Amino acid sequence: MASPSLYRRSARPDLYVCASCSLRASRSLSTTGRRWIGMKYLAKVANAEADWAVQAAEIRSGKRKSMLTILEERGLVNKITGDRDALDKYMTEKRVGAYVGVDPTAASLHVGHLLPFMSIFWMYVHGYHTVSLLGGATAKIGDPTDRLTTREQEPGAVRTANMARMHFQLKNLWGNVEQYGRKYGYEWEWAWHRELINNNAWWNKLPMLEVLQVLGPGMRLGTMLSRETVKNKMSKGDGMSYSEFSYPLMQAWDWWYMFHTKGINMQIGGSDQFGNITAGLNAVKYIKANHSNPVVREEAAAIGEPWGFTTPLLTTASGQKFGKSAGNAIWLDIEEMSAYDLYGFFLRTPDSDVSKYLKLFTFMPVEDIDTLVNEHMKSPSQRLAQHKLAEEFLELVHGPQEAKQAHKQHLLLHVGSSSSKTANASANVSEDGAEGGIFRQRPRVNVILPRHVLYQKSIGKVLHAAGIADSASQGHRLASAGGAYIGGPPHNKKEAMNDGFVSWSPIKNWLPEDTRLYIIHGDLLLLRRGRSQIRIVQIVSDEEFVKSNRTYPGMDEDWRDGVLSSMAAKNEVSTLEKQHIDDIFGKDGILQSDEVEGVVSKAENGAHE
Repeated sequence: MASPSLYRRSARPDLYVCASCSLRASRSLSTTGRRWIGMKYLAKVANAEADWAVQAAEIRSGKRKSMLTILEERGLVNKITGDRDALDKYMTEKRVGAYVGVDPTAASLHVGHLLPFMSIFWMYVHGYHTVSLLGGATAKIGDPTDRLTTREQEPGAVRTANMARMHFQLKNLWGNVEQYGRKYGYEWEWAWHRELINNNAWWNKLPMLEVLQVLGPGMRLGTMLSRETVKNKMSKGDGMSYSEFSYPLMQAWDWWYMFHTKGINMQIGGSDQFGNITAGLNAVKYIKANHSNPVVREEAAAIGEPWGFTTPLLTTASGQKFGKSAGNAIWLDIEEMSAYDLYGFFLRTPDSDVSKYLKLFTFMPVEDIDTLVNEHMKSPSQRLAQHKLAEEFLELVHGPQEAKQAHKQHLLLHVGSSSSKTANASANVSEDGAEGGIFRQRPRVNVILPRHVLYQKSIGKVLHAAGIADSASQGHRLASAGGAYIGGPPHNKKEAMNDGFVSWSPIKNWLPEDTRLYIIHGDLLLLRRGRSQIRIVQIVSDEEFVKSNRTYPGMDEDWRDGVLSSMAAKNEVSTLEKQHIDDIFGKDGILQSDEVEGVVSKAENGAHE
């Protein structure tokens, strides 16, 4: 029998028919009356189900890995709500529908969000029905899970802006997934089905009385009060509000709504969501068995059983959770974190984690990952596996062009003179084969400084102004200890830097005019502290800097006032000159006759002299 999710796609989106009427109509209509669905569509459904049956047979015979096995090999399964083997069999036999939800409490997704989404990305390219649920309604409450303090209420305009940005981010992400999947042989098929939904679609028109009537009797207070989140917030935090207490109820209703209307019988979330997933699963089971409408119970029974599992929690090396609340979110929106910085984050992955991250965040086959890591361990300093991880991740999140450009930018900033010829050639040649292509694709400038800082200040003050040092004195100490570097050849060589890549030279406590030797193309300076703290400094005129109302660490307000006074004086002179010209030429722009005679007589007198 075809899965409900495939048949539901034939329904008219602008037509709503209640379940009872739909069942009566289906029993009374003849076969001829239902032909508007389309025989071609039904043939596609039949072919898709036949292909699924063949695939299931291959999995049972051991010729092909099951979906759950693939997810487990990638490290994407943490806890399952029921028996593992039963779920494995269920996902093999049935084209289940799965969803991942995210509340737009920020303007962007972060790396921690991506783990649950990676699970449905894998399911999508294997033919399952997947839903990305944007919690426009639940974001108004905020998930209290693992929090001791109540979330601050954001203005409606901020929530709307966050929701819009995250919607388009998810939309672009799914487009990248299809493109990235083709790279590894996952060609789009008709039966693949994905949706991006906002739960505002039903919560904005749903009577709360219906929720209380249908779901309320199944949500027992004893069970809800026994949850760790509730107990911790009430005993150790600032207390639990009724709206926060109701959050699991809203999330459970989201699942029930999609279960009944779209055939979504699986929820996937981060490891901190296991309690909410379990509560939602119990709620769906309760409504299935106890709904007052027998037609709804019959339809729900045909969909099957609800399931859920969680993905591992992504943590830092110290075990701290990644996320906005923890203050260490690695944002996926390119406006929040540049592709260059995101590449750099994964480039700093420890060797002990790089294999795990390649399995979690890429579509690379496990065998290829093992081969790559073994090759990497022969020369760990080259960070071969980390570069591959960073490039693959950016290709998934931002697309292949951003990934290639970020890779080239890191070659520009990190490839030294001791690197291989291959690395140098890669850095020196742009895509069209022209040398110096890297500098036409400059890394994003992250510091803008006025010209006088680079031309008149000591190197310690330059390092402070660029944010490399916390103070000018610390900048001088860094220079004395050889702890800071500047992009360019060694100081004593006095030669121009190669456009293709950056060779780093230790900074010394030299004179201000020596700093100018390292300025690239007249307006760019590269500074580095340690291995990864890099500043790309754009140099602008003093007037332009002051006009932009920018500041920099250690800036002297007297200098700003002096620049403003100079600009005012120039403007005054310009005004007087313009007035004098107007007096000569007149309002119509024609030189006056008496002025012409005066000019001619002066010229003649000068000639006689």
